[in-house]
Amino acid sequence: MKTIDIGRDFSDAPLGRFKTDGEFSGQRFREEFLAPALRESAPVHVRIDHAEGYGSSFLEEAFGGLVRVEKFPKDELRHKLVIDLDDMANYDMYRRLIWSYIDRA
Repeated sequence: MKTIDIGRDFSDAPLGRFKTDGEFSGQRFREEFLAPALRESAPVHVRIDHAEGYGSSFLEEAFGGLVRVEKFPKDELRHKLVIDLDDMANYDMYRRLIWSYIDRA
């Protein structure tokens, strides 16, 4: 099992879709952290509640991009990817968005 804490391991202020949007973009997170972890380990736990918040472009590129760009099957992601959080009141909406972007990709 591998755990990635976005706020602590990547950035407490992730922002943007593409690498051209900045250093802490969804594309960079997917390419350098998330996709490699999913290829190497199962399950991969991604903790989302240590960042200040998430824009839709970051989440769609990072997580929807797993299907669109990285070609992970959606059913495989349902088994390998775990979105972790303790702060349900403030971060559960992001977990729901992540799964909606995966499902729509």
